[in-house]
Amino acid sequence: MSWSRTLGRVSFINCDPIFHSIGPNWNILAAPPSWLTGHLLRRDCITAPIPAADYAINCNELNLLRDIGIVGRESVGSVILFGNRSLESMRDIALPSDSSTSNMLMKWILGQRGLDPKLVPMGPDIETMLDECDGALIIGDRALSAALRNPELVRMDLGREWTNITGLPMVFGVFAARHDSSPSIVDEARESMLRSYDGFLIDDDTRGDVVSIASQKIDLPLDRIGKYFEYEVSNILDKSSIEGLRVFLDEVCRMDSQPRWFEST
Repeated sequence: MSWSRTLGRVSFINCDPIFHSIGPNWNILAAPPSWLTGHLLRRDCITAPIPAADYAINCNELNLLRDIGIVGRESVGSVILFGNRSLESMRDIALPSDSSTSNMLMKWILGQRGLDPKLVPMGPDIETMLDECDGALIIGDRALSAALRNPELVRMDLGREWTNITGLPMVFGVFAARHDSSPSIVDEARESMLRSYDGFLIDDDTRGDVVSIASQKIDLPLDRIGKYFEYEVSNILDKSSIEGLRVFLDEVCRMDSQPRWFEST
């Protein structure tokens, strides 16, 4: 498998619209968000959607792709704090091992509220997490499922809280490539992914296929998946999203330089 023809993707449904119609010219490497950073740095793939927090750590080695990302709208629906008590009364919160961005965002929100519960890294299993801690941060498909099945446990949508505080979208994932990658291949990858996503946005049949497959994949109703894609998650990195990303990198990650972008050839 050629790394230069391999695209990394998050193994959650939030990337399904980008990769549904990507075509046979690309190999796909699916992994949890935090794993993709290592794959990208090791040249297992030409580009991948990595946690925004990981980009801040590795910004000297990586450049960002324009126009594409994993963005929460006013709420994201799939980055959720669960618990049997209010956030203010939580003594400890279990943080998942599969996303550095969500963990950093949780810590930042706690700081904004003047709260200091004990934070416990754990595997992303809500039952185990809530057996041991008052709160559990869950992301991705697991969060969507848990919120629908246990709405009484939902304490906070972190995407909504970020927007409430900053007035900006929350960018959870950024598509990045090593700065020494071939610009022409990176451009081709970006254009292929955007073309697939455009098809999802404008073609009802494609959209219906994506929603149906995602519904079967994580065993949730069609209407819930449709709402998720229409109102909660976007794969377009527009002007307001870029400003949200800049604030996150500056305020939360304390990144002391501006993001670097791959320029089109």
